[in-house]
Parts: sequence; structure tokens; C-alpha cells
Amino acid sequence: MATEIIMPKLGLTMTEGTVYEWVKNEGDEVKKGDIVAAINSEKLTANVDAPVDGILIKILVHEGEDAKCKDPIGYIGAAGEKVGEGGAVEQVPVESKEEVDNAEQFEEAQAKQSILAKQGNSDKERVFVTPLARKIAAEKGLDYHQIIGTGGNGRVTRRDVENYVPTARPVETSSVASAKAGAGLTGMRQVIAQRMMSSLRNTAQVTLQLKADITKLMSFRKELKQKVNQPLVDGQLSLTTLVTKAAILALKDTPEMNAWYHDGLYEKVTDVNIGMAVAVDNGLVVPVVKSADSMTLTELGRSLNSVITDAREGTLESSAYSGGTFTISNLGKSGVEYFTPVINQPEIGILGVGTLLKELALNDDGKAIQLLKLPLSLTFDHQIIDGAPAADFLAEIVSYLEDPYMLVL
Repeated sequence: MATEIIMPKLGLTMTEGTVYEWVKNEGDEVKKGDIVAAINSEKLTANVDAPVDGILIKILVHEGEDAKCKDPIGYIGAAGEKVGEGGAVEQVPVESKEEVDNAEQFEEAQAKQSILAKQGNSDKERVFVTPLARKIAAEKGLDYHQIIGTGGNGRVTRRDVENYVPTARPVETSSVASAKAGAGLTGMRQVIAQRMMSSLRNTAQVTLQLKADITKLMSFRKELKQKVNQPLVDGQLSLTTLVTKAAILALKDTPEMNAWYHDGLYEKVTDVNIGMAVAVDNGLVVPVVKSADSMTLTELGRSLNSVITDAREGTLESSAYSGGTFTISNLGKSGVEYFTPVINQPEIGILGVGTLLKELALNDDGKAIQLLKLPLSLTFDHQIIDGAPAADFLAEIVSYLEDPYMLVL
């Protein structure tokens, strides 16, 4: 009696899955628990195990094809047996083994392509693709080597091909983008328009907001100023410097946020290079402090003051406007609490800092006290970072601001 191999249900919202690889072929002998196929849904990839010992006598759903959850995708039976003989088919529940979620597959695929790109390796044998995906790509006139695979081991699936939208490299499309995004504008305003539209068009931007209680931080800052015997003229205790330091420490704790995503490649960066959005007479610029993670508070304050001043005066070298891994935009002086900063590509995150707020609260004795709160807005690229780790990253920044001694260790 033949036994069905069932399309597993990987999550509550999953209604169908895609077979992206048959590990076993028709006629192969299998043992119970052997991996016979691999399937994926929109978010998960899993192996499908043989429910019984026997021979894989029939494949119903081929690579790249879809099947509804709990529907059969193949049969295991005795040698020579044909499906339907005797009119009996046994259903055995199949337990799937979840391997990796889609974010991990995406990172693995991106990492592989990044290595190949850096090495200049055009070896197309190293790209995994299902037969159906290859066929559809050929029919559409697409090069599947340019498509990011979301299947196991970065395999390109039918859905990847169908969802792929061919785009030229940013350098090649700059003139087209200029014609559209910068229409009617000139100079720096035109460049800003092009960059903002490119960022919004090519990223999945989500913004999270949180308040940091900086009451202790401001007291700590005041105390240090009183105890130091010389004037602190380098901005080492300015709120901008302290927030920047907290962001740097959080980036070191969360290296996946200190990264670039550009031209289909995701790359973590070792050094923390902080960009600081600066308003100038004719627009907005983002000078960068390189290797900010290796600086003391004094060095950081001095560097921030220097690049901001030079940017406003128009004397900053052009090389100082590139290489940033994370940007901070401060609208505190404008009285704004929360806002939605736009990611400065190829970075994948930007922190918006709002105005300092005074709030009343009750202490442990039930007496009213005044707290100082700082609104923070984190915009991140949901293509690369999920909501939970992004929220953890923002909470990490708040944690450092609320424990000021950590900023000087």
C-alpha cells in the first residue's frame, strides 16, 4: 500500500508551499526519516522526511511547482508498485524540520554573491537554481545569475524569478533617476531629490520610536563639567556627542546594523563610520566621522565639531561625505519630537533625535518629580533587519543613554 508524502504546514498562515528540490529520485530506496525533498513557503524553508521505508515510486509535484498544505507531493511504496493499485493509499503525518528562516537564507545568499563580486568571479556553475526557475528565466529573457535566491543554500526558485524586477546598477541609472526625481530642480536640491527618491524606491523603510530617560545622563554631564579643572571646549559632553557614543556602542553590539546594502549586496562593515546630517544654506549634507568606534569622548566630540563646522562653511573635503555606515539626524533645536528620517544609502539604518522633553512622574514615595526624556526615531531597511532586532537595537541605545557611566568606560 502506497504512502503519501505530504506538503507540510510550516506556520499558521501558510496555505501552500513550493518544492524547490527533490533529494531523492523516482525509484530510489528510502528509509523512514531520510530527507526526500526540500520545500519552502514565503518565510520558511524545511526538509520533508520519508514517513516510511520503501521506494519513491511517484513524484507528483516537481521542483518549482506549488502544492497546498496537507496535499500529497509524492508516494512511497513497494518496488514495482504503482499508485492506485488495490485502491489503497495510506496517509502518514509528516514532521518537517525547520532549517533556517528567510532572513538567514537571504544573508547567506547575499554573502556568497558579495564574495564572488569582490573576487571578480563569474563562475556561473556556483549559482543554484531549480530546473523550473531556469526554464522560466529563459522564457522571460532573464539572467538567473542576477537573481537573489531565497531557497535553501541561496537556491533560485520559481517565485524568485517571477518576482524579480530587472534593474540596472545605480551608476547606470543615475541619468534616468535625474530626469525623473530631479525634474525642475537644480544644484544640490536636485541631488537631494534624487537620493531621497532612490532611497525610498530601493528600500523597505520602517520607523520605530522610543523615549530615553536621560535625567541621570544630564546630571552626570553637569557633575563632570564641575569636576574637570579645565574648560571642555571640544564638545565631548554635548548631547549630540553622548547620543552618538551610545549609538556607536549599540552598533558594536549589533554588527548587522553597521552595514551596507547596495546593488543587491549586503556587507557588514568592521569600522563604525558615523554620518551626521547637517543643514546648510542650500540643502542638507552628511559628513562622516570615520572609525568613530576607536575614539574617546573627547576625540569624538572634536571630530564631530570639525566635520559639522567645515560642512557648513563648505570647506570639507569631498572624501569626508562618503563611507558612512550609520547616520544620525538631530532636529531637537527645531522642537520636533518624533519624525521619520530617510535612510542614507547604502546604509541600512538612521537615527532621528528629537527635542528634549520635560515630563512629570511619580517616584517610589508617590511624590511628583521631573524627568528629562529624549525622543528617538530609528528608521531601518526591513529587507535586511526584522522588526524585533531593530527594536532591540533601539532599546540598546536607550540603555546606554540611561546608564551614562557606560559611555565613558
